[in-house]
Amino acid sequence: MIMLDTALEGKEAVFGRFSMDVHKHGLSLGGNWEYDFGSFDQIIWQEQGESIYLRLPFATIRGKLDHDETVIQFKTPYLIKHVLNIGLDYDSNSLLSAVGLNQFQAPLDTDGHIPHRDRWKQVGEHLIEQLTPYVY
Repeated sequence: MIMLDTALEGKEAVFGRFSMDVHKHGLSLGGNWEYDFGSFDQIIWQEQGESIYLRLPFATIRGKLDHDETVIQFKTPYLIKHVLNIGLDYDSNSLLSAVGLNQFQAPLDTDGHIPHRDRWKQVGEHLIEQLTPYVY
């Protein structure tokens, strides 16, 4: 994981508007959200089952995430690398995987080593700079 030092931390946004505005930059609401916190994610590199994500975690400060008017406040953004398990899954659910009923496998590594850290840090910080018009 690479923590990013940006001006985004502590900034606020209206959830529905921010979601629509940043979608064109490739960001979307991460799947692990709850009503009072979540993250916006973007894949910034992907190759052979390995992905580097830009993650913008946030907490709700007014409202819940099932309303567009909810106000969110950003926490420290970071980069994370996932290494997917692209082979066969040899556990008790293998039959389900083989017939296509169990499409999700746990990643081999949810926080893999990111080579060339300075380069990726610059990429992440540059992408976040593009989002400053959408926060206050």
